[in-house]
Amino acid sequence: MAISATSRSLHLSLILIIFSLIPIFTPSAATSSDDSDLVAELLTLQSQSDSGLIHLNDGLVNRFLTSTNPPRPFSLLIFFDAVNLHSKPELQLKSLRSEFALLASSFISNNADNPSSRSKLFFCDLEFRDSQSSFALFGVNSLPHIRFVPTTARNLKDDTQPMDAGDISRMAESMAEFIESKTNLVVGPIRRPPIISKTQLILIVLALLVWLPFMAKKVIAGQTLLHEPKVWLAGAVFVYFFSVSGAMHNIIRKMPMFLADRNDPSKLIFFYQGSGMQLGAEGFAVGFLYTIVGLLLAFVTHLLVKVRNVNVQRLVMVVALLVSFWAVKKVVYLDNWKTGYGIHMYWPSSW
Repeated sequence: MAISATSRSLHLSLILIIFSLIPIFTPSAATSSDDSDLVAELLTLQSQSDSGLIHLNDGLVNRFLTSTNPPRPFSLLIFFDAVNLHSKPELQLKSLRSEFALLASSFISNNADNPSSRSKLFFCDLEFRDSQSSFALFGVNSLPHIRFVPTTARNLKDDTQPMDAGDISRMAESMAEFIESKTNLVVGPIRRPPIISKTQLILIVLALLVWLPFMAKKVIAGQTLLHEPKVWLAGAVFVYFFSVSGAMHNIIRKMPMFLADRNDPSKLIFFYQGSGMQLGAEGFAVGFLYTIVGLLLAFVTHLLVKVRNVNVQRLVMVVALLVSFWAVKKVVYLDNWKTGYGIHMYWPSSW
């Protein structure tokens, strides 16, 4: 009887030891299950948004970031927003958020056949009124602001990576380059909606067909604006200014005319120091200086030569040269300040 009682106690002890060791050898399975639940929850939130942009708040930041231990199975790219500042045109928050949403939808569409990539990166936004505590955790005190949260981030302020202001202002394409530089993921081409819908295109074609006979009659009679030399002159000046001011670059990249100073939001930045970005205002300023030189050159070579008074010709020539020299000097100074490259003048050795 004593032996049987002893054997029973040994069996019970072994069973207890085995059950006590099970949690020790299976923590990874529990962690994996928790990670899968988080990814599934993020995918659900993503599917509930038309653009795939997940709207976070303090509770969700705690759920997905602060209460989880790194490394996480996913990364986040967060756009910090404030609805009450959408009315300030210098911040461009509304248009930047639209570009960010376009970036999110393009990433999801381009990786539709690659669910593993889709589950590694999620695009989110934080609104200040709903997430003031989260703004403090990230240390965000100025907008616009986009921050990348890698899988290994433990401290949301020190371990996360803010996007450069130049990348933000250059819209979705530059944001995509930032993502690809921080991860091994491929965003793919940005899928922008067509400027004109099919219905609008059909209406435009019909209007042109109706208008075409009347326009042909005017052209044959020589009664259109295209027969006015002054129109061609104004058009030539406009094309010249449009070319030298970088306006096409500004339109394609949707560059703002100016930016708010991140250190002092009450101040505006019209000239951005750095070769990777050009604001609309500085492009127009340089284009205006180039146009002055071009118009003076055209005036001197086409109109001034018709003046019979030699003294007037000389005086106007000197003034034109001085103004042109001043304009070119300003352009060279701005280029040196912006890029750091200097332009040096070299005189012929025979002089």
